[in-house]
Amino acid sequence: MKKARDVLSAAILAGGESSRMGCDKALVKLDNERFIDRLTRELGGFHELIISAAKRGSYEELGYRVVYDEHGKIGPIEGIRRVLAEAEADYVFVCAADMPFVTKELAEYLASYISSDHDCIVIADDEHIHPLCAVYSKTVLPVIEELIAEGNYRLREIFRRVRTKYVSLKYTCFDPGCVRNINTRQELLSVQKPCVFCVSGYSDSGKTGLIQKLINEFISDGMSVGVIKHDGHDRIGDAPGSDSERFREAGAVSTAVFSESAYTEYHRETITPEELIGHMRRRKAPPDVILIEGLKGSGYPKVEVVRKAVFPQSVCDPETLICLATDCISPESVTCPVFGPDDARGIFLCIKEFFEL
Repeated sequence: MKKARDVLSAAILAGGESSRMGCDKALVKLDNERFIDRLTRELGGFHELIISAAKRGSYEELGYRVVYDEHGKIGPIEGIRRVLAEAEADYVFVCAADMPFVTKELAEYLASYISSDHDCIVIADDEHIHPLCAVYSKTVLPVIEELIAEGNYRLREIFRRVRTKYVSLKYTCFDPGCVRNINTRQELLSVQKPCVFCVSGYSDSGKTGLIQKLINEFISDGMSVGVIKHDGHDRIGDAPGSDSERFREAGAVSTAVFSESAYTEYHRETITPEELIGHMRRRKAPPDVILIEGLKGSGYPKVEVVRKAVFPQSVCDPETLICLATDCISPESVTCPVFGPDDARGIFLCIKEFFEL
């Protein structure tokens, strides 16, 4: 039996005007990754992935097939028409580019309802149906063309004219947030919490001391803080001779120590910063802010600490800098704000302004 990803095409509708966001929503970043990249990562494993766009030349650098609107300014019905006309598979999972939480598992779940009894399979929750998170059969194409000829561009009218299966999220394992649209800057900020940034720089430049001061600033302002430290030397572990170290030497791949007020865990496996951030976000009381010590070469926003006595030049990508904390670089030579390395208050206020906290 063929898997859903082998018989199902996937399509991302990225032809919207993004008027409420003020910029192309597909290119907006969440957790240091553009919406369009998150979706192509999730949906790129299906039979094919098609991107629907309004302007010629858009998104072609992503390496996927792009189709363009032929009827302008009639909304997503045109994008659906174009991908159905061009798709190789008989069924296409369609989602909007402003739905960054859609996953391949959700698409596969909808595809499990594919049968000769249904022309459309649509996600629904307690308040809405989601026509831009749905599976469409190519048999729907004549109905869409008929609606466009009538000047009727409402997607729900498609479902009234064909055999539609509504799948309620309530009775699935999927979080209702998986079908959330991010249309405005405010909505983006609401899902970006906690805000994540790095304090980067060479060893002995003063990163740890600055982080300690910033923690105090955030706490004084009523915010909670989580900290992730990147150890480039892979020397993670407990003090020599501790019980948990002895357990690991005996072969345990995971250890944990807890008391009435705290606990700590150790796992013998690789993990990414994104996974650690995810762990913090899923806590009952996630922090408002996550600071990562290190990761100079990452794409995360960052405060770079530069001291003359250690290394007198900035080495981070200027596009990622919130500000510099330095005793040797002049404000005139860079495009980001510059503070003294001990000016924790000024750096804190700069971070608050950057993230619109």
